[in-house]
Amino acid sequence: MHFDNGWYTWVTELAHDAPGPVDTAVRLWSDYGLGLFAVLMVLAWWRARPAGGARLAAALAAPLVVVAAFAVNDLAKAAVHEQRPCQSLHVMTVEACPALGDWSFPSNHAAIAAAAAVALLLGDRLLGAIAVPAALLMAASRVWIGAHYPHDVLAGLAVGAVVALVLTLLARRAAPWVDRLRDTRLRPLVAAR
Repeated sequence: MHFDNGWYTWVTELAHDAPGPVDTAVRLWSDYGLGLFAVLMVLAWWRARPAGGARLAAALAAPLVVVAAFAVNDLAKAAVHEQRPCQSLHVMTVEACPALGDWSFPSNHAAIAAAAAVALLLGDRLLGAIAVPAALLMAASRVWIGAHYPHDVLAGLAVGAVVALVLTLLARRAAPWVDRLRDTRLRPLVAAR
């Protein structure tokens, strides 16, 4: 029994009673919304090329930061082995429940979204201002469709944010090495011209 069973049930009942287009939009966001973060990371790199330095180092590191956050989160998920709430509780869900053994805690989607959002925010405040609410919406969508308890997505957000904060701050220290790449064949990767 989890402390947030009631919240989970309330959200899934709300989703069940919502108009079909709302559920469809939330399901599509939940399934494909992580692509937005990839687009934002490409834009962050593009916008950082003229600036160089720490901003460019953070932008180049962002995809690696997200992969690291996913790996840390997945290790936690494998250690905890929490069943999905749609397996444990008998509720109608927007999306089919994942199979037994596809663990719930912490949410990978939430961790990935939070890692991308924090990495983007530390490198490009404008794009970060788009990514942070998008990450929160991603986390909420995972509960809405019935895939996660609220504590799963909160933990995923925390894991992703902490990993991204630490690794992005470390990546910013690589600015001198990134700037040295301007004198190599990798110049198009790190300079606007």
